[in-house]
Amino acid sequence: MSYIDTEKVSLHLREKAIDPTNRKILITNFHHTDQETDLTEPANCKGFGRVRHFKLDSGSGWPLNPLPIVPAARVLGIPQGSEMRAQVFQNSVCNWRCWYCFVDFKLLSGNKTHSEYLSCDELLDLYLDQDEPPSIIDLSGGQPDLTPEWVPWMIEALQARGLDDKTYLWSDDNLSNDYFWRYLSPAQIDTIQRYGKYARVCCFKGIDPPSFSENTNADPALFTNQFELVRRLKELKIDLYFYITLTSNTTTDFSSVIPAFMDRAQKIHENLPLRIVPLQIFPFTPVKPRMNATTEDLLKGQSMAIEVWENELQRRFKTSLREKSIADIDIY
Repeated sequence: MSYIDTEKVSLHLREKAIDPTNRKILITNFHHTDQETDLTEPANCKGFGRVRHFKLDSGSGWPLNPLPIVPAARVLGIPQGSEMRAQVFQNSVCNWRCWYCFVDFKLLSGNKTHSEYLSCDELLDLYLDQDEPPSIIDLSGGQPDLTPEWVPWMIEALQARGLDDKTYLWSDDNLSNDYFWRYLSPAQIDTIQRYGKYARVCCFKGIDPPSFSENTNADPALFTNQFELVRRLKELKIDLYFYITLTSNTTTDFSSVIPAFMDRAQKIHENLPLRIVPLQIFPFTPVKPRMNATTEDLLKGQSMAIEVWENELQRRFKTSLREKSIADIDIY
């Protein structure tokens, strides 16, 4: 099987996605894209943004998803509801091709037909030019960490406008590269560490090397690299949360693979599995043309995996700890 050359592709896409001199990021415009058809309300910010309605309960019998609702409400000092709006901006590149990604693949290659270079000040101009802008700004993708400067640049822009006291900044990371350390200066990392209303969600793409590779089309050897990147991020004491996609072949021995995954996570910190939220995968509009017998089987596998995942949490953690707010789970 031919895998994505993650290092080569990452470098190529980074060059397309960032203008360091002018501090601009290549931002997706959602107008006239397949992704636009799945939006719950029309794209905003002249097409460069979308409002996402994060919900605790998907209504499907899947475990609740507290991210980013619970930590955002805590940090902002506002009541926690069952739903929270976030302003999403999406960079236009990703170095992997997860078959279940809700983004059109044509929006992940730095395609300038559907994107434009914008600075964080320009994004904030668009964000503020609306009635009741959401209190959460989500820097999404794609893979935002192909352009890690985006986070400190946005923090600085928020601070310059006096928005830092009332804006929660959330960013996504697919745990595919070390650009956070390769391209950010110590001063930029310090800016991120000091911004008290920032958190990062990192996504584990599968539960073992085979499922990781099936999901991403990347070399299965990079499955292990995810844990090393998490360890390095945790050392910085950034507020970290995690997703995991459990899509795996139905022939997977979940009763051994999932405990092995949790063992690795607990080597980073014994409580880490309690900050990991399993994401249920749905076939959004851009996903449907990618579906085949293999992906149908992977969808079925997640239903088998979630039962083992929940049972394993019960086996490893006392009820009192499992019932804690995710924001109160200490991993430091």
